Amino acid sequence: MTHLLLRRCCAPTSAAVPRPHCRRSNPPLNAKICRRRTLILLSISPLPTFIPIPNHLNLSSPPAAAQPSPGDLVPYADLEAGFVMLVPSSWMKVEKAGATALFEEEGKGSNNIGVVVNPVRLASLRDFGSPEFVAEKLIQAEKRKESTKAAEVIKVGERSNHEGIPVYEFEYLVDSTRGGMKRIFSAAFVTSKKLYLLNISHSDRPESPLDNHTRFVLETVLHSFDTVV
Repeated sequence: MTHLLLRRCCAPTSAAVPRPHCRRSNPPLNAKICRRRTLILLSISPLPTFIPIPNHLNLSSPPAAAQPSPGDLVPYADLEAGFVMLVPSSWMKVEKAGATALFEEEGKGSNNIGVVVNPVRLASLRDFGSPEFVAEKLIQAEKRKESTKAAEVIKVGERSNHEGIPVYEFEYLVDSTRGGMKRIFSAAFVTSKKLYLLNISHSDRPESPLDNHTRFVLETVLHSFDTVV
């Protein structure tokens, strides 16, 4: 798991973080006005609905048919743990030991989105290394697993969130004896001596490749991962 690999890389302390109570919330009325307003709305509105996908989250420009429709994604906020993101509206939230939040595609539990929050000794992810350095560590650890047949980095990137905190993003492929070929999207950042990890796993077999629409939905989830104001 990407979460466990990054936890080892960043040397977390042994203290466990309790799983917080989570809430869903309403979308911003105008995503272009301010990201901060989006997060404020997430914190005060109790009912989830569909939201427009903000343009600033779209880091690529796929064909219109590939872009998410308003009903594809809903906002999710964990105010106690301190993070927000978008999640597919049809995916179910499930409970799992060690996960702060976990969502699974109905009937396909291997397609999932998980978040883990753990204490670390770092003040910033940059204290550990560059995005490329962290990606190499992840791939090396994946390749050491007995179940891994192949692992390859596809993309590595970095962005700054609304507070200027660096967020590392990764995309890689893993071919495993457990579930076959999977495409992994991960995001990580450190704030307040806590490591926040988002891991998105989806089947991407040659006979059933990841389609453009699903890919863009998952990438939008990846880019939406952020801290609560």
